[in-house]
Amino acid sequence: MSLSPATVLPEGVGYGVVTGMGLFFSAFMLCLTAIQSRYTPYKPSNSEEFSSASRSVKLGLIACGIVSSWTTAATLAGFQSAVAYKYGISGPWWYGAGATIQVLLFSQLAAKLKLNAPNAHTWLEIVGERWGTPAHGIFMFFGLATNIINSSLIILGGSATVTDLTGMSTIAAIFLIPLGVTIYVVFGGMRATLLCDYAHTTVLLCIVIIVVFTIYSKSPKIGSISAMHKLLSAASKLAPVQGNAGGSYLTMRSKNGLIFGVINIIGNFATVFNDQAYWQRAIASRPASCVKGYLLGGLAWFAIPFAFSTTVGLAAVALKGDPDMRILTPADVSAGLPAPAAITAVLGRGGAAAMLVLLFLAITSATSAELIAVSSILTYDVYKRYINPRATEAQILKVSHYMVCQFCQSDGNTFMGVVLGSAVVPTALCVSWSKANKWGCISGAILGFFTGIMGWLVTTASLNGGVVNVMTGGGDIEMLVGNIISLSVGGVIAVVWSYMYPADFDFTITRAINAPHYHTSNMKETKEDDDRKVPSTQAQSVGNVVGLTQDCDLDFVKLNKAFKFAAWSSITLGIILIVVIPLPLFFMQILYGVRGFQAWVVIGIIWVFTSCMAVILLPLWESREALKMVSCGVIKDIFGRGAGKYMINSEAVI
Repeated sequence: MSLSPATVLPEGVGYGVVTGMGLFFSAFMLCLTAIQSRYTPYKPSNSEEFSSASRSVKLGLIACGIVSSWTTAATLAGFQSAVAYKYGISGPWWYGAGATIQVLLFSQLAAKLKLNAPNAHTWLEIVGERWGTPAHGIFMFFGLATNIINSSLIILGGSATVTDLTGMSTIAAIFLIPLGVTIYVVFGGMRATLLCDYAHTTVLLCIVIIVVFTIYSKSPKIGSISAMHKLLSAASKLAPVQGNAGGSYLTMRSKNGLIFGVINIIGNFATVFNDQAYWQRAIASRPASCVKGYLLGGLAWFAIPFAFSTTVGLAAVALKGDPDMRILTPADVSAGLPAPAAITAVLGRGGAAAMLVLLFLAITSATSAELIAVSSILTYDVYKRYINPRATEAQILKVSHYMVCQFCQSDGNTFMGVVLGSAVVPTALCVSWSKANKWGCISGAILGFFTGIMGWLVTTASLNGGVVNVMTGGGDIEMLVGNIISLSVGGVIAVVWSYMYPADFDFTITRAINAPHYHTSNMKETKEDDDRKVPSTQAQSVGNVVGLTQDCDLDFVKLNKAFKFAAWSSITLGIILIVVIPLPLFFMQILYGVRGFQAWVVIGIIWVFTSCMAVILLPLWESREALKMVSCGVIKDIFGRGAGKYMINSEAVI
């Protein structure tokens, strides 16, 4: 009997993983939080620790968090393998490059954040302090909309795939999956989210290695790179890929793949730049590690589409006609079933179970990041700014917990760029450019929003005989036009207006946000310049505050050097990924032979192992002092009850 990924696992397994594993994982994370509270100086009962992990996270864990956040269930089992199935090797490359460049470029904003607002809790706090309430409200719409859409994609996409694997009710999965996540986020906060990221990424990369080596070495259905090449060559002869050179899956010359790449590059800017979850990691990082963390995380994540998605997507093509391989309809491909189908055909029930666990961890990890991000916005940008400006730490912590629970209960990637892309450039300018004009950036965000939607609707109607619906609006050209218009109009208006009427802003008031030595709650705007605020009272020393960036940790010379390093590195790496490597291969119309394909696969495998060292081994090495502290504390508690508890005067570096 053939195995179908839709029925290969019983429905009870789906409920068991979603509820049982969810509760087990929550209990495990709660234990880690309790250990952290007892044996380290970081207590989640502190509001700064809850929302920003005391701004103490090092390079490896930041990179690990980036990999985890960008590896959602929808992309892991959906778009990545689907584009390989449709376009061949060019699909995963354009998917990976088109989603890596935003993370690399975001490293520049991470450096500017540490330089211009080192103690902010959200990027919207910077907007509010610099441009006032109207701008704060407008950009909060874009920020919350991004988080809501991202959360919906994460949970809906993951739940749909769980249903395909087990037959579990999609609606039940949508409601049950966030429950376990909410438990450990409420009690553990940002650091629990980062620990969840580490667990997810470790399991993810281990499964990637197992799947890739099984397909290329042990599987009797494929078993070698040369056998895969032979099967793909035969498949392209039977059903040539439209728009690919020679109809082959083994070429970068893919017109549809290139169009998808452009859409992916533009659309993902809004997904990253407007998402508080990515800003949250920059906020949680140490000043010395923020830039390298994003650069390392982006490059480490690229291994997943480059190696895993290429392998499973092409395996789904190569196994067409195999009795254990499900026949995939266009709807199945759009639903992201090539990866589960291929893994099930190669590894059987064990592969399906591994895929289910992998999907569950991807959902929980990404959902926890969105929960803590939305909680921070609702707490600091709504409650503290508009409802209770004098809120105590206990009140802030209580509201943060409440907002996590509320968002959990209330809770097309390429379409996001059409709707939200107009705010990308204005947001970046607000944080990084002193001459950014308030009204130019506001106008750019609003006009880009409406013109992007208008361009998308007009293009959809003109290319589909006046028919505008879900099917016609999701075409490549329709999405491409909407994404380009939204991003470019918002950016052009903001930049041109700022050059014509430049502001004169020195970021003094944003550096004072929540600063440990200054109290600047009473601010007023001067009449001369909308972009400039001055304190209505003199700054008053309030002493050091746990979890805030202290003056001794801020070296502005080093931070400026870090920004320049981020700019050159991110731009150079981006050009290599989207121009230097793929475009010559596209125009030369190369069809890979066996040796060329072997080189492609081997480079991908090497990249995976390098990523493992960066996001699995490096965090352990950087945490060696903390692990030693915890171990010593546990041993002391064993031999002397209560002797191992961390005391305030203890010294440690974590």
